[in-house]
Amino acid sequence: MTGIIIKALSGFYYVESSDKIYECKARGSFRKSGISPLVGDRVEFDIIDDTHGVVNSIIDRKNLLARPNVANIDKLFIVSSFQTPSPNSFIIDKITAIAVYNNIEPIIVFNKCDMGNFDEWLKIYSNAGFKTYVVSAETGEGIDALKAELKGVTSAFTGNSGVGKSSILNRLFGECVIKTGEVSQTLGRGRHTTRHIEAYKLSFGGYVVDTPGFSSIENEEHDYDFKERLPELFLDFGDFIYNCRFTGCSHTKEKGCAVIEAVESGQIEKSRHQSYLQLNEELKDLKPWESTNYKKR
Repeated sequence: MTGIIIKALSGFYYVESSDKIYECKARGSFRKSGISPLVGDRVEFDIIDDTHGVVNSIIDRKNLLARPNVANIDKLFIVSSFQTPSPNSFIIDKITAIAVYNNIEPIIVFNKCDMGNFDEWLKIYSNAGFKTYVVSAETGEGIDALKAELKGVTSAFTGNSGVGKSSILNRLFGECVIKTGEVSQTLGRGRHTTRHIEAYKLSFGGYVVDTPGFSSIENEEHDYDFKERLPELFLDFGDFIYNCRFTGCSHTKEKGCAVIEAVESGQIEKSRHQSYLQLNEELKDLKPWESTNYKKR
């Protein structure tokens, strides 16, 4: 039998197949190989009885994220809210770069439009070429527009605690299937309401993965390839990178750099370039031999 892992908890894997869910353990061979089944994995498994089974193998993955450990994500919805907490352009831009690196389509969602105006944020990310949605989980405004994006694919929602990820998902499901929590006024962040990773099946087709915490969407801690490809992971830099007169240009301060000129002319949003500069600074001292990928060779 084949199926998809929709939840992994305490060494058990909950595999959905033919509209049934089986509680499965993994073959001992997984421990020897050092590979663990993940939420989102398509797997081959044997049925023991009506509700139990054993996972035999993982079907080739499209992609996987290091933190949280999820596989085969098609679209990543990056959720921010109007306030408590307000949007953080660097975090949004870092996650879009990680998504692009992992062949995942990033989609920007601004929630709580009933509390204020997102026009400036909508302009930034629409101009940068991202699909961008402004919604309210409270009133339902804009929620229907998300449904077409979710249909028939496996998606994940990420965003700082308190931005309303779970509330959006509950709106999409039409019922309260995911717990929500209050936002701490002191800390400006919500209590973590999602304690484990779980994929929820949508009635109109597709799965959506709810992941705990905002900073949990990360690449490998040391990834030299990510550093080397960073300029191209900012898709709005696009043609400007390839038209740059300098070979190996860092696009940070070089006079005559096509990317910098595009920022100065307004063709690239300044906040996007600032995020690029910050990420470049964080990665600049990483050497090839320190890379996780290098050590695996």
